[in-house]
Amino acid sequence: MPRIEPDTRQRGAATGPEAGAALPRRALLGAALAVPHLARAQGRAWPDRPVRIVVPFPPGGSNDVVARPLAERLQAKLGLPFVIENRGGAGGAIGAAQVAQAAADGSTLMVTSSSFATTAVVQKPAWDAEGSFDAIAVLARAPFFVMLNPEVPARDLPGLIRLARETPGGLDYGSSGAGGINHFISEYFCQAAGIRMNHVPYRGTAPAVTDLVAGNIQVMITTVASANAAIRDGRVRVIAATAPSPAERGGLPPEVPAVPTAREVGVDYEVAIWWGLLAPKAVPPAIRQAIHAAANEALADPGLRRVYDAEGAVPAPGPPEAFAGVLHADLDRWRKLAEAANIRAE
Repeated sequence: MPRIEPDTRQRGAATGPEAGAALPRRALLGAALAVPHLARAQGRAWPDRPVRIVVPFPPGGSNDVVARPLAERLQAKLGLPFVIENRGGAGGAIGAAQVAQAAADGSTLMVTSSSFATTAVVQKPAWDAEGSFDAIAVLARAPFFVMLNPEVPARDLPGLIRLARETPGGLDYGSSGAGGINHFISEYFCQAAGIRMNHVPYRGTAPAVTDLVAGNIQVMITTVASANAAIRDGRVRVIAATAPSPAERGGLPPEVPAVPTAREVGVDYEVAIWWGLLAPKAVPPAIRQAIHAAANEALADPGLRRVYDAEGAVPAPGPPEAFAGVLHADLDRWRKLAEAANIRAE
């Protein structure tokens, strides 16, 4: 697997800490020209040097799960190092700022998720979500799931909505933090269902799931990956999906029950998490297309699909324009919701 580098000064290949730094430019160019897949961009081959993939979150999260097997396959196919660098902090804003300021030559990329859009909305960072980046490809998608503490009397989504209406403000829902993606999608659900629940922010998803299991909060809308063990052990009750499940393309992990989507039970609500690949703005079109083609080729690998399936996600290849449209739609939706629900960052 590609090494996770804790310091930007260490940019070695996945096979050794000094390998990338030790390769002279002539050797890198020679290696690039020797691999048929590399000569896809007009003007020069891509990649012609080690590629840095920034994950703007700490190691171990869902973005890592998506980024690492992708980097491993890109490295194997293209013959040059693809190095994962975790740059966590400020809900992904710090790592994104580093990518926005990097050279637009294909040597720096970023794997991020739907929280990229919510961070852009509530933090108003120095970078612009659309103006500072080129959308390369959606990598994977997954539904969120509505989960309850088992002591909550509701057995399905209509039951939860009835309970919330009977006891306005009597239910607490948890999120990974104020202004984070779980906060947004939960308020979006409350708005769509015409109910009110109390928001309880946590510093991360794991402590929120712990309190859901303990009964300190009653509701949480999150991903399979965030609550896998609790679902498997029956310590939370899964009652609905926020979007169609990927059953037709590999299925959900066996511990996740077959549940209807919110729309299937009459709630006008649909939202899914995406993971995507971005680059600094103004990457030459031919290089941008070469990166996109290489990513889509990697997404077709059956082994990568198995890794993503284990997290309840499926690869979602498509053109860069489609990803740009998804990002634009998310930014528009979350800006409106932030204003309507007075959502602010911590």
